[in-house]
Amino acid sequence: MARLPETRATPLAERMRPQRIEDFFGQQKLLGEGRLLQRLISAQTIPSLILWGPPGTGKTSLARIISATTDSDFIFFSAVLSGVKEVRKIVDAAGQRLREDQVRTILFVDEIHRFNKSQQDGFLPHVESGLLTLIGATTENPSFQVIAPLLSRCRVLVLEPLSQSDLSRILLRALRDREHGLGQDGLDIDGQALELIVAAADGDARRGLNILETAAALAVDRHTDRDQPAAISLADVTEASQHKTLRYDKSGEEHYNLISALHKSLRDSDPDGGLYWLYRMIEAGEDPLYIARRLIRFASEDVGIADPQALVQAIAGRQTYQMLGSPEGELALAQVVVYLATAPKSNSIYSASKTARGLIARTGSLPVPMHIRNAPTGLMKNLGYSKGYQYAHDSKDGLVDQDHLPEELKGTTFYQPTNRGYEAVVKERLEKWRQILKKKSS
Repeated sequence: MARLPETRATPLAERMRPQRIEDFFGQQKLLGEGRLLQRLISAQTIPSLILWGPPGTGKTSLARIISATTDSDFIFFSAVLSGVKEVRKIVDAAGQRLREDQVRTILFVDEIHRFNKSQQDGFLPHVESGLLTLIGATTENPSFQVIAPLLSRCRVLVLEPLSQSDLSRILLRALRDREHGLGQDGLDIDGQALELIVAAADGDARRGLNILETAAALAVDRHTDRDQPAAISLADVTEASQHKTLRYDKSGEEHYNLISALHKSLRDSDPDGGLYWLYRMIEAGEDPLYIARRLIRFASEDVGIADPQALVQAIAGRQTYQMLGSPEGELALAQVVVYLATAPKSNSIYSASKTARGLIARTGSLPVPMHIRNAPTGLMKNLGYSKGYQYAHDSKDGLVDQDHLPEELKGTTFYQPTNRGYEAVVKERLEKWRQILKKKSS
């Protein structure tokens, strides 16, 4: 497959896009000797694929390499810029190529998750018939973003963020390559500067190459000694990278991964893990009020009565952030995270709630026992509403022996307190009350 004409105006990341499998760095779990994609490419039996991974991990490059290796007609299709009308044209052209030249068509759909259900349905019959080999690229979890019939007809390949070693190799190759890279500029790079680019790239080759290109321009611009090659310094990279943007999507896979990591760190009573994931989310741009809401939920779900102050602390943390905003209010959220992580844990309230709701779903609208119904009218009293009701405050110990569940559920217990924290006091209290009631009924 011929490379498109290039100029120095073409971004470095595009100029350095690998054209052969030997030039592709990273994704050894897919491309290593004997691995799945390596075997598929070698056998030239490419099924429809979904390439799922963060930006800059090689999804588009892999699709182009696959197409070149299999001698297929490669069509690049952007889900952002194109629609169903363009799909129909591609299908017609693919049919003609197959009939006249026996050349198969690989349709690469970038950001396939941006197509809605009906648009994705448009691919389905042509993927089923084999007219099109679909390669979809997505940064979002395909389980949620790709329709099930299409997903079932594709192999999902997961691409991982590039390692520091792979990023270093990619950057150095771009620096030395005289035909497509920066080699003709005779540039060198400081070791610390290279490490900073790798760190700022955060597993994203495109971001790393963009930083390198900008830093190289800065180095050439300030270079005055023509007898020595220009060198990219730490200062050049710092200026070029500006602020490191962490990999994140507030409505996507990474969003759910990070909030899950925060929740599980707190549940496992790890304040250090909790603080790390809290600030990972904040630094990546998450709305702190979303985090505050999740902490309030955690206070009830995972701490509950074991420490009743947990819910108070979580609500206070949210109110404090609303009053102060960022960055001052973030400290209140950090306080809540540490408090929740170090509080005794109990999910008894959560479990009791699930049990109660599940039982209601199975048993439906059972009638309220007559003795605990209100009787504001004479008719209702005559019908037996409130008959036999015992007023707890009239009892010496404040306890009465009467049922509060429908007859069919008599004796059912939902809440099972633990021996942790304040809930141990509640458990002891409930057991004592049951003993008192048992004596009263005997």
